[in-house]
Amino acid sequence: MTIAYLNGEFVPLEQARISPLDRGFLFGDGIYEVIPSYAGKMVGFSQHMARFTKGLAAIEIDYKINKDEWQDVVQRLIDENRETLGDNIGVYLHISRGADTRRYHAYPEGVTPTVFGFAFALSAPVKADRHAHPGASVSLAEDLRWERCHIKSTALLGNVMHFQQSVKEGNAETLLYNHQGEITEASSSNVFIVKDGEAATPPLDNQLLPGITRMLVLECLRLAGIKVSEKVITLGELLSADEVWITSSGKEILPIVKVGDNQIGDGKVGEIWEKVFALYSEQKFVL
Repeated sequence: MTIAYLNGEFVPLEQARISPLDRGFLFGDGIYEVIPSYAGKMVGFSQHMARFTKGLAAIEIDYKINKDEWQDVVQRLIDENRETLGDNIGVYLHISRGADTRRYHAYPEGVTPTVFGFAFALSAPVKADRHAHPGASVSLAEDLRWERCHIKSTALLGNVMHFQQSVKEGNAETLLYNHQGEITEASSSNVFIVKDGEAATPPLDNQLLPGITRMLVLECLRLAGIKVSEKVITLGELLSADEVWITSSGKEILPIVKVGDNQIGDGKVGEIWEKVFALYSEQKFVL
Protein backbone atom coordinates (compact mmCIF):
# COMPACT_ATOMS: atom_id res chain seq x y z
CA MET A 1 0.00 0.00 0.00
CA THR A 2 1.49 3.32 -1.07
CA ILE A 3 1.06 6.69 0.62
CA ALA A 4 -0.52 9.60 -1.27
CA TYR A 5 -1.04 13.30 -0.55
CA LEU A 6 -4.52 14.83 -0.74
CA ASN A 7 -5.47 18.35 0.32
CA GLY A 8 -2.81 18.68 3.00
CA GLU A 9 -2.89 15.13 4.37
CA PHE A 10 -0.86 12.00 3.73
CA VAL A 11 -3.16 9.01 3.37
CA PRO A 12 -3.03 5.47 1.92
CA LEU A 13 -3.66 5.80 -1.81
CA GLU A 14 -6.63 3.43 -1.61
CA GLN A 15 -8.32 5.83 0.82
CA ALA A 16 -7.83 9.00 -1.25
CA ARG A 17 -11.22 10.29 -2.46
CA ILE A 18 -12.43 13.32 -4.44
CA SER A 19 -15.91 14.61 -5.26
CA PRO A 20 -17.48 13.43 -8.55
CA LEU A 21 -18.19 17.12 -9.15
CA ASP A 22 -14.48 17.93 -9.11
CA ARG A 23 -13.72 19.86 -12.30
CA GLY A 24 -10.61 17.81 -12.84
CA PHE A 25 -12.87 14.77 -13.17
CA LEU A 26 -15.59 16.46 -15.21
CA PHE A 27 -13.52 18.71 -17.49
CA GLY A 28 -9.86 17.78 -17.12
CA ASP A 29 -9.65 21.26 -15.58
CA GLY A 30 -6.27 21.03 -13.91
CA ILE A 31 -2.49 21.05 -14.22
CA TYR A 32 -0.04 18.28 -13.37
CA GLU A 33 3.66 17.53 -13.07
CA VAL A 34 5.71 14.34 -12.85
CA ILE A 35 9.01 14.53 -10.96
CA PRO A 36 11.45 11.60 -11.27
CA SER A 37 13.76 10.52 -8.47
CA TYR A 38 16.54 7.98 -8.14
CA ALA A 39 17.88 6.70 -4.80
CA GLY A 40 15.85 9.41 -3.06
CA LYS A 41 17.18 12.32 -5.14
CA MET A 42 14.88 14.39 -7.38
CA VAL A 43 15.64 15.46 -10.94
CA GLY A 44 14.76 18.99 -12.03
CA PHE A 45 12.62 19.89 -9.02
CA SER A 46 12.96 23.68 -9.39
CA GLN A 47 12.23 23.54 -13.11
CA HIS A 48 9.15 21.39 -12.53
CA MET A 49 7.84 23.84 -9.94
CA ALA A 50 8.38 26.77 -12.28
CA ARG A 51 6.39 25.04 -15.03
CA PHE A 52 3.71 24.02 -12.52
CA THR A 53 3.28 27.67 -11.52
CA LYS A 54 3.07 28.84 -15.15
CA GLY A 55 0.47 26.20 -15.95
CA LEU A 56 -1.77 27.20 -13.05
CA ALA A 57 -1.54 30.84 -14.10
CA ALA A 58 -2.33 29.96 -17.73
CA ILE A 59 -5.69 28.44 -16.78
CA GLU A 60 -6.32 30.89 -13.92
CA ILE A 61 -6.35 28.49 -11.00
CA ASP A 62 -5.78 30.57 -7.89
CA TYR A 63 -3.21 28.50 -6.05
CA LYS A 64 0.20 29.73 -4.99
CA ILE A 65 3.09 27.28 -5.21
CA ASN A 66 5.35 27.40 -2.15
CA LYS A 67 8.50 25.73 -3.44
CA ASP A 68 9.88 24.76 -0.01
CA GLU A 69 6.59 23.24 1.14
CA TRP A 70 6.24 21.29 -2.10
CA GLN A 71 9.80 20.03 -1.84
CA ASP A 72 8.93 18.63 1.59
CA VAL A 73 5.75 17.01 0.23
CA VAL A 74 7.52 15.41 -2.73
CA GLN A 75 10.44 14.22 -0.63
CA ARG A 76 8.09 12.66 1.92
CA LEU A 77 6.19 10.84 -0.85
CA ILE A 78 9.52 9.47 -2.07
CA ASP A 79 10.77 8.50 1.37
CA GLU A 80 7.51 6.95 2.58
CA ASN A 81 7.15 4.81 -0.54
CA ARG A 82 10.70 3.61 -1.15
CA GLU A 83 10.21 0.41 0.85
CA THR A 84 7.25 -0.51 -1.35
CA LEU A 85 8.32 0.93 -4.70
CA GLY A 86 12.11 0.72 -4.61
CA ASP A 87 14.73 3.34 -5.35
CA ASN A 88 13.38 4.59 -8.69
CA ILE A 89 10.23 6.64 -8.03
CA GLY A 90 8.15 9.12 -9.97
CA VAL A 91 5.95 11.59 -8.10
CA TYR A 92 2.77 12.75 -9.82
CA LEU A 93 1.39 16.12 -8.67
CA HIS A 94 -2.05 17.33 -9.70
CA ILE A 95 -3.98 20.51 -8.92
CA SER A 96 -7.51 20.80 -10.28
CA ARG A 97 -9.81 23.78 -9.94
CA GLY A 98 -11.81 21.87 -7.34
CA ALA A 99 -15.39 20.74 -6.81
CA ASP A 100 -18.27 23.04 -7.73
CA THR A 101 -21.94 22.52 -6.84
CA ARG A 102 -22.93 22.10 -10.49
CA ARG A 103 -21.51 21.20 -13.89
CA TYR A 104 -20.97 24.53 -15.62
CA HIS A 105 -18.29 25.26 -18.22
CA ALA A 106 -17.14 28.69 -17.00
CA TYR A 107 -14.61 28.96 -14.19
CA PRO A 108 -16.50 29.11 -10.87
CA GLU A 109 -15.61 31.54 -8.11
CA GLY A 110 -14.95 30.64 -4.50
CA VAL A 111 -13.97 27.02 -5.21
CA THR A 112 -11.04 25.48 -3.34
CA PRO A 113 -8.54 23.68 -5.59
CA THR A 114 -8.02 19.95 -5.16
CA VAL A 115 -4.35 19.14 -4.50
CA PHE A 116 -3.20 15.56 -5.03
CA GLY A 117 0.07 13.66 -5.29
CA PHE A 118 1.12 10.04 -5.41
CA ALA A 119 4.24 7.96 -6.03
CA PHE A 120 4.82 5.23 -8.58
CA ALA A 121 7.73 3.01 -9.58
CA LEU A 122 10.02 4.05 -12.42
CA SER A 123 12.17 1.74 -14.52
CA ALA A 124 15.80 1.61 -13.51
CA PRO A 125 18.05 3.94 -15.55
CA VAL A 126 19.87 2.29 -18.42
CA LYS A 127 23.60 2.55 -19.01
CA ALA A 128 25.01 5.00 -21.53
CA ASP A 129 26.25 2.19 -23.77
CA ARG A 130 25.15 2.34 -27.40
CA HIS A 131 26.30 -1.22 -28.04
CA ALA A 132 24.09 -2.59 -25.26
CA HIS A 133 21.00 -0.45 -25.97
CA PRO A 134 18.76 -1.88 -28.73
CA GLY A 135 17.04 1.44 -29.44
CA ALA A 136 13.29 1.83 -29.82
CA SER A 137 10.77 1.94 -32.63
CA VAL A 138 8.04 4.58 -32.75
CA SER A 139 4.87 5.23 -34.69
CA LEU A 140 4.21 8.34 -36.78
CA ALA A 141 1.00 10.38 -37.04
CA GLU A 142 -0.40 13.80 -37.83
CA ASP A 143 -0.87 15.79 -34.64
CA LEU A 144 -4.62 15.90 -33.95
CA ARG A 145 -4.55 17.33 -30.42
CA TRP A 146 -5.64 20.79 -29.27
CA GLU A 147 -3.53 23.88 -29.99
CA ARG A 148 -2.44 24.68 -26.44
CA CYS A 149 0.00 21.84 -25.92
CA HIS A 150 2.42 24.12 -24.05
CA ILE A 151 0.03 23.91 -21.07
CA LYS A 152 0.54 20.69 -19.06
CA SER A 153 -3.17 20.13 -18.70
CA THR A 154 -4.71 17.02 -17.19
CA ALA A 155 -7.04 16.88 -20.23
CA LEU A 156 -4.89 14.32 -22.04
CA LEU A 157 -7.34 12.35 -24.18
CA GLY A 158 -5.72 13.54 -27.42
CA ASN A 159 -2.31 12.43 -26.17
CA VAL A 160 -3.74 9.14 -24.94
CA MET A 161 -5.27 8.38 -28.34
CA HIS A 162 -1.98 9.07 -30.10
CA PHE A 163 -0.08 6.93 -27.59
CA GLN A 164 -2.60 4.13 -28.04
CA GLN A 165 -1.63 3.98 -31.72
CA SER A 166 1.93 3.13 -30.69
CA VAL A 167 0.68 0.45 -28.30
CA LYS A 168 -1.41 -1.17 -31.04
CA GLU A 169 1.57 -1.10 -33.40
CA GLY A 170 3.95 -2.53 -30.79
CA ASN A 171 6.02 0.65 -30.55
CA ALA A 172 7.36 2.81 -27.73
CA GLU A 173 5.76 6.14 -28.73
CA THR A 174 4.05 8.11 -31.51
CA LEU A 175 5.93 11.01 -33.09
CA LEU A 176 3.68 13.82 -34.31
CA TYR A 177 3.80 16.33 -37.17
CA ASN A 178 1.55 19.30 -37.94
CA HIS A 179 -0.38 20.25 -41.10
CA GLN A 180 2.79 21.74 -42.58
CA GLY A 181 4.72 18.49 -42.17
CA GLU A 182 6.75 19.90 -39.25
CA ILE A 183 7.59 17.80 -36.20
CA THR A 184 5.89 19.02 -33.02
CA GLU A 185 6.66 16.44 -30.33
CA ALA A 186 5.56 12.92 -29.39
CA SER A 187 2.43 11.97 -27.48
CA SER A 188 4.27 12.15 -24.15
CA SER A 189 7.81 13.19 -25.07
CA ASN A 190 9.90 15.83 -26.81
CA VAL A 191 11.92 15.06 -29.94
CA PHE A 192 15.58 15.62 -30.87
CA ILE A 193 17.46 14.79 -34.05
CA VAL A 194 21.16 14.63 -34.84
CA LYS A 195 22.54 15.26 -38.34
CA ASP A 196 26.24 15.49 -39.23
CA GLY A 197 27.17 15.81 -35.55
CA GLU A 198 24.75 18.66 -34.80
CA ALA A 199 21.59 18.34 -32.72
CA ALA A 200 18.24 20.07 -33.12
CA THR A 201 14.84 20.11 -31.45
CA PRO A 202 11.62 21.94 -32.38
CA PRO A 203 11.32 25.47 -30.91
CA LEU A 204 8.95 26.08 -28.03
CA ASP A 205 5.51 27.34 -29.00
CA ASN A 206 1.88 26.36 -28.41
CA GLN A 207 2.35 23.08 -30.31
CA LEU A 208 4.55 21.36 -27.73
CA LEU A 209 5.23 21.06 -24.04
CA PRO A 210 8.33 22.78 -22.63
CA GLY A 211 9.72 19.53 -21.28
CA ILE A 212 11.98 19.64 -18.25
CA THR A 213 14.11 16.79 -19.57
CA ARG A 214 14.26 18.64 -22.91
CA MET A 215 15.66 21.65 -21.04
CA LEU A 216 18.25 19.52 -19.22
CA VAL A 217 19.30 17.78 -22.44
CA LEU A 218 19.83 21.13 -24.17
CA GLU A 219 22.16 22.10 -21.33
CA CYS A 220 24.02 18.78 -21.57
CA LEU A 221 24.52 19.24 -25.31
CA ARG A 222 26.05 22.64 -24.69
CA LEU A 223 28.26 21.28 -21.91
CA ALA A 224 29.41 18.52 -24.24
CA GLY A 225 30.39 21.08 -26.88
CA ILE A 226 27.85 19.75 -29.38
CA LYS A 227 26.20 22.37 -31.56
CA VAL A 228 22.47 22.46 -30.94
CA SER A 229 19.65 24.57 -32.33
CA GLU A 230 15.98 25.00 -31.58
CA LYS A 231 14.46 25.14 -35.04
CA VAL A 232 11.67 23.83 -37.22
CA ILE A 233 12.30 20.19 -38.14
CA THR A 234 10.47 18.81 -41.15
CA LEU A 235 9.26 15.25 -41.48
CA GLY A 236 11.87 14.72 -44.18
CA GLU A 237 14.64 15.96 -41.89
CA LEU A 238 13.48 13.64 -39.14
CA LEU A 239 13.49 10.58 -41.39
CA SER A 240 16.90 11.41 -42.87
CA ALA A 241 18.54 12.15 -39.50
CA ASP A 242 21.56 10.21 -38.27
CA GLU A 243 20.01 9.88 -34.80
CA VAL A 244 16.57 10.52 -33.28
CA TRP A 245 15.85 10.72 -29.56
CA ILE A 246 12.76 11.30 -27.46
CA THR A 247 13.02 12.82 -23.99
CA SER A 248 10.76 12.82 -20.94
CA SER A 249 10.95 12.50 -17.17
CA GLY A 250 10.25 8.77 -17.35
CA LYS A 251 12.13 7.89 -20.55
CA GLU A 252 15.07 10.23 -19.88
CA ILE A 253 16.76 10.12 -23.33
CA LEU A 254 15.47 7.23 -25.43
CA PRO A 255 17.26 6.57 -28.74
CA ILE A 256 15.00 5.77 -31.70
CA VAL A 257 16.18 3.46 -34.47
CA LYS A 258 12.95 3.15 -36.46
CA VAL A 259 10.11 5.61 -37.19
CA GLY A 260 7.13 3.92 -38.77
CA ASP A 261 8.60 1.86 -41.61
CA ASN A 262 11.72 4.05 -41.82
CA GLN A 263 15.08 3.06 -40.40
CA ILE A 264 16.97 5.90 -38.73
CA GLY A 265 20.63 6.15 -39.79
CA ASP A 266 22.28 2.76 -39.76
CA GLY A 267 19.56 1.33 -37.53
CA LYS A 268 21.79 1.35 -34.45
CA VAL A 269 22.02 3.60 -31.40
CA GLY A 270 24.36 6.50 -32.14
CA GLU A 271 27.58 7.85 -30.68
CA ILE A 272 26.16 11.28 -29.88
CA TRP A 273 23.36 9.73 -27.81
CA GLU A 274 25.94 7.75 -25.82
CA LYS A 275 28.03 10.85 -25.12
CA VAL A 276 25.08 13.05 -24.15
CA PHE A 277 23.30 10.41 -22.09
CA ALA A 278 26.48 9.69 -20.14
CA LEU A 279 26.74 13.39 -19.30
CA TYR A 280 23.03 13.63 -18.49
CA SER A 281 23.32 10.66 -16.12
CA GLU A 282 26.15 12.43 -14.28
CA GLN A 283 24.57 15.90 -14.20
CA LYS A 284 20.80 15.35 -13.87
CA PHE A 285 20.71 15.96 -10.12
CA VAL A 286 22.61 19.24 -10.28
CA LEU A 287 21.49 20.95 -13.50
